[in-house]
Amino acid sequence: MGRVALVTGGTRGIGEAISLALKDAGNTVVATYAGNEEAAKKFTDDTGIPTYRFDVGDYDACQSAVKQIEADLGSVEILVNNAGITRDGTMHKMTFEQWNQVIQTNLTSCFNMCHAVLDGMRERGFGRIVNIGSINGQAGQYGQVNYAAAKSGIHGFTKALAQEGAAKGITVNAIAPGYIATEMVRAVPENVLEKIVQRIPVGRLGEASEIARGVVFLISEDAGFITGSTLSINGGQHMY
Repeated sequence: MGRVALVTGGTRGIGEAISLALKDAGNTVVATYAGNEEAAKKFTDDTGIPTYRFDVGDYDACQSAVKQIEADLGSVEILVNNAGITRDGTMHKMTFEQWNQVIQTNLTSCFNMCHAVLDGMRERGFGRIVNIGSINGQAGQYGQVNYAAAKSGIHGFTKALAQEGAAKGITVNAIAPGYIATEMVRAVPENVLEKIVQRIPVGRLGEASEIARGVVFLISEDAGFITGSTLSINGGQHMY
């Protein structure tokens, strides 16, 4: 049944849409989550996609989890690094803990997860890695030096790892979403949300399914000659 695809932060929001799209494309999907047991159980009950709980910012936890996942389901050939958090605040008020939590979860997790699956991909001569960046990693955002730094780091990480993996049949790409109509964005006050939408040339928020379709394309055979690229899906808000 297709390839084994692992989606971090894959039970809610954009991650949920990616997990479902990869399953619909015929892959065996596994989703990870950080702590919301209730949401994870509902996700599995609704979709049949198994979930594993661990901290993607913890190197040893990632190593152990991937070994367990591969023992349960088979070798991971598709990895989507989607897990991410925000701890917003202006620089002069931001604590080191707020900085470090975001860097560990959003950026160090990409190293941790890729390191856990890369040797297997190299041995098999095939791999697809898609890292979820952000428009705010390209353009910056007030009150998000931690988030913008982490997401910008993902874009550089993607380009470097793509060069290492290319000769072994491994493609590494990134997607930089703009403002997507997730639960988190919909919770923004209506007057603020209106101002956000006014800055998007297509005149609306994006849908999580639109990001998911980008992932499905990048992991497909049709995208075998694409590596080291960042696909911006932002309605024209930032052209980079």
